[in-house]
Amino acid sequence: MPIRTLSLPLPGEADTAALGERLAEHARPGDVIALHGDLGAGKTTLARALIRSLAGPETEAPSPTFTLIQTYQTPGLAIWHFDLYRLNDPREARELGMEEAVDGLCLIEWPERLGQYLPSARLEVRLSFAGDGRIARLEDLYDWSSRLDGDWRPTP
Repeated sequence: MPIRTLSLPLPGEADTAALGERLAEHARPGDVIALHGDLGAGKTTLARALIRSLAGPETEAPSPTFTLIQTYQTPGLAIWHFDLYRLNDPREARELGMEEAVDGLCLIEWPERLGQYLPSARLEVRLSFAGDGRIARLEDLYDWSSRLDGDWRPTP
């Protein structure tokens, strides 16, 4: 199956949050969303909006930069939010309980730190700066393009 991509402009922070809410509408147990991007690109903003969309708008969703992981229980789905920025070796992820997260929704910031341990079935969200805003490039490595509307194109 070819990788399918979708590029979306995100002119402001509200647009990044709206993308998180849109992904939440289609999230299912077992999903992995890999959030790529430089510092300040909007990974935590997107994750926070997704979490609040599923767990309730009053949910505190701090960045797991220092704790490495935050978990949330919603009525139909456990959410595991990982921030792997401080990982020095992919094997350290085992100590975070990532194996337990497979039945829930995994949001992984800095997924490249997992190396070979990054699940192959996932949605890649690559956030990058573009002028005063950002661009999100979604790469479907599972079945997200069948769940989301949009102009998904095969990557050559």
